[in-house]
Amino acid sequence: MELPAHQMSMTVLMTPDTANFSGNVHGGNILKLLDQVAYACASRYAGSYVVTLSVDQVMFRQPIHVGELVTFMASVNHTGTSSMEVGIKVIAENIQTQAKRHVNSCFFTMVAVDEQRRPKPVPALRPFSPEEKRRFLAAEARKAMRREMEQRFAQV
Repeated sequence: MELPAHQMSMTVLMTPDTANFSGNVHGGNILKLLDQVAYACASRYAGSYVVTLSVDQVMFRQPIHVGELVTFMASVNHTGTSSMEVGIKVIAENIQTQAKRHVNSCFFTMVAVDEQRRPKPVPALRPFSPEEKRRFLAAEARKAMRREMEQRFAQV
């Protein structure tokens, strides 16, 4: 299935080298994969290299087990001048039972950069479907909350 340019999906098998001392997949391994997926999704959409500006609302809902297939579904939800919010939903699948679980969600803010690593403009995202419109409006609300938090911390 061909996804639009602002979306992508990646599936990875969780192997024993990803396990922590509890026998579950280490959260740091998942964070690294999340950053790679956000980078791939944003850079493909922008047509340029990108850098990670921030990561919001990383929710580890359930443990991920060695031997599960983990699918990362990413979407550019909103664009600014040079920034993009990439939402990622993570699904773990038991290979034997084919049971699927929503195990993680988060939002990355990525910034497109030129050869001198300066911010560069990205194409404006135009949401069409009801789901894209919902994601776009929710991303605008998160952006406003980030700005408010930044202002509050600047006062402290």
